[in-house]
Amino acid sequence: MQCQSCKKNAATIHLTEISNGQRMETHLCESCALKQGLAVKNQIPLNELLSTLLAVQSESQADSANSEEADVNTSCPHCGMTLKQFRKTTLLGCANDYEVFENPLRLLIEKTQDGNIEHRGKVPSRVPADAKKQIELMNLRGKLEAAVKAEDYETAAKLRDRIEQIQ
Repeated sequence: MQCQSCKKNAATIHLTEISNGQRMETHLCESCALKQGLAVKNQIPLNELLSTLLAVQSESQADSANSEEADVNTSCPHCGMTLKQFRKTTLLGCANDYEVFENPLRLLIEKTQDGNIEHRGKVPSRVPADAKKQIELMNLRGKLEAAVKAEDYETAAKLRDRIEQIQ
């Protein structure tokens, strides 16, 4: 896609603005975006992000250093991976590592995913409306079930009403 401003370079910055219900897309090259005063931020590689988060997690748990040492030296009985090795490489050795290092990984995942520990995925924009409706209903039913289990009946009633409205 070509830059909408200079019409020479490839557009690498894609902006979507929604104003008064109107959607407006702008596609710019990096130099035109800078000329317009838009900050261009590069993405941080995933392994660098995980390393940084693990380092921060280690610092925040400095008071529990003794128990941390025991966790760092715990190894997976299947592949031999240790938490110390994971912190260096940000790669797990096998699928069993998720169970062996469940607590440290859970904390890391919660921090990186705003408290969520389950992958929910995204709904593609070109999905038919009835499929989107079914996905929304499924998510609402899950939230309703969680609200009932937590005995949050006010929220559960709102979710029930929303489900009935969609159906």
